[in-house]
This record gives sequence, C-alpha cells and structure tokens, in this order.
Amino acid sequence: MADEPLVLGIETSCDETGVGIVRGTTLLADAVASSVNDHARFGGVVPEIASRAHLEAMVPTIQRALDTAGVKAGDLDGIAVTAGPGLAGALLVGVSAAKAYAWALDKPLYGVNHLASHICVDQLEHGRLPSPTMALLVSGGHSSLLLSEDITTDVRPLGATIDDAAGEAFDKVARVLGLGFPGGPIVDRTAREGDPEAISFPRGLSGRNDPAYDFSFSGLKTAVARWVEAKRRAGEEVPIADVAASFQEAVTDVLTRKAVKACRDNGVDHLMIGGGVAANSRLREMAQQRCDRAGIRLRVPRPGLCTDNGAMVAALGSEMVWRGRTPSAFDLSADSSLPVTDVHVPHTDFHGQAYDALGGGA
Repeated sequence: MADEPLVLGIETSCDETGVGIVRGTTLLADAVASSVNDHARFGGVVPEIASRAHLEAMVPTIQRALDTAGVKAGDLDGIAVTAGPGLAGALLVGVSAAKAYAWALDKPLYGVNHLASHICVDQLEHGRLPSPTMALLVSGGHSSLLLSEDITTDVRPLGATIDDAAGEAFDKVARVLGLGFPGGPIVDRTAREGDPEAISFPRGLSGRNDPAYDFSFSGLKTAVARWVEAKRRAGEEVPIADVAASFQEAVTDVLTRKAVKACRDNGVDHLMIGGGVAANSRLREMAQQRCDRAGIRLRVPRPGLCTDNGAMVAALGSEMVWRGRTPSAFDLSADSSLPVTDVHVPHTDFHGQAYDALGGGA
C-alpha cells in the first residue's frame, strides 16, 4: 500500500447512489447516480423507489468510479460505507454492497456515520481539519451544530433541529409556491429575483431564553404557507420571488447567527458548513460576511461535495485507515437513527483475526 490509503466509499442514505475513491485527502473519483427524477412527481423521496434505484445503480456506479480513478478494485486499502443515519432500506443496499466487495477483495470494512462524513469531505478541498472543528450541517434531514476534536472518534452535538430541518422546510415551501422538487435549488434560483426584506417572516428559537444552538423551521414553514394562502384567498397575485427570498433570508439568518455564536462561545476560530443546504448561495454569502466580521475562518466545500456523495464517505474511511481505527465486522448493520456520536461502527476482528490500520493481519 502507498503511504496514503486508497479507499472506496459508498453512500446510499437517501436517493443518490454515490461512490467515491480517495487517496489520503486527494479525490480521485466521485461518481453519482441520482434517482431524484423518479421522486419528483411525488413531491418527496419514496423509500422503496430509492432502494430499488440503488440496487440497479450500485455495480455500474462502482465500476465508473474505478475507471475514473484509474485503479483496480484489488488496489484498494479499504471499503467505507454509510451505516446511518438515513432511510433504512436505502442504507441496507449500500451496506450489503460494501460487505460483498470487502469480503470478495479481502479488504477491511468501515461503517461510518453520514453526518461525520459531511464534515470530513472538506478535507478533500481545504486540507486536514483543524482541531477542534465547529461544523454546521444543514440538509433535508438534519440541521445540526457539531463540535469535533477528532473526526474519527469524537463528534459532540451542540444543537439540532427540534422539528423540520432546513432542507425539509425548503422542500415544503417550494411545494406551497408550486416550484417543484427538490426545493432547495429552485428556491435559491427564484430568490435571486426577489426582495429578501419584502416580508418579515419569523426566526424560530431566536429569543433570549430559547436554546442557543437548537433550530426550528416548522413555524417558519407554516407562516409562509399562511401568508401565501391569505394572498390567494384575497384574489391577489403571490409575489413568488419575494416570498422565496424572504423565506430564504429567515433560514440563513438563523443558521449563520447561531453558528457564529457557537464558535465564539466555544473559542473556535473557524467554521465548517456542510450538507446539501450548504450549496445555497445566500447561506454561503451571509456566512462569509458574518465570519469575516467575527474573525472566523469559513470552510465550505464546493456545492458538488455538499450534497450526498460517495467522496465524503471515502474521505472519512481514508481518515479511519490513516489513523489506525479498527475496521467494522461483517455483521455490520444499517442503523437509520445512528447517533452522530457513533462516528463509525468498529469491531475487534476481521475474518476472525485482529487487524491493524493497514488491513493486514496482526
């Protein structure tokens, strides 16, 4: 094996089959097969459809990643896979595929946490994460503030959404406005033509006595729906761009304000933002402005690495190998509610033996 581990990562937590190949912190391949078009007519992800799409896409996507990276499966030093959280059926497809490849190739297996992978992917663009790392993760299922001393072993939740996640709110508001699915990119594009100060929508959990790092977007989503309904009931035209811009402003205002506060309160001089909503242009702009004023360094991966992908799983898997973390056993299970504190699911033996960091017998 080369000095830097070569790891393949598989991501199937939702509707995208992602396969990435990483050598150390260098991205060699990032292949994605998305089933988003199959879900669009339902206005959201249908778990059974997602699982079947993963089954059909898995082998071709893995082969495409290997071809892009210019490596053979036998060259790999490990196989990493998202073990949770996510949709149970979708996760099972990825975990089963990873176990099959690891067994057939006689390579160590690493079941890793989806949220920790979203943090670790930033290493592929901006170098190794500093310690500690403050991360704001925002996606369709999660809005979390996390503090990590070591991305392979120690991720501590500071706050999370108590109801709708930011990405979920984007999807629901897009549906109210008749913009389609997925909502995030469409609302972002539409908001560029609107006035973010046109409508004063509420900022959830922003009171003096509210939890400092928790999020709530359910009330905001309801406020938007009622505002739009009132306009339509009165026979007035709904200014869709202004609604989108004002809603987006409310979401990004709360996210960035709480993230900067978390950095200040915990003495962390940088902030990493990840997850699908991190691709939002206004979130990036506002975060940069507020971090600059606070003297905080902002790290945000390019948009393609913010959404679910195999590269992020490979990045965390590579870090596991490099740091000598124990591989997972072949009884690894998918866990739809895997807590972020479980960065990976280890085991002390592999093929009945104790294995070291390089995947070789002890």
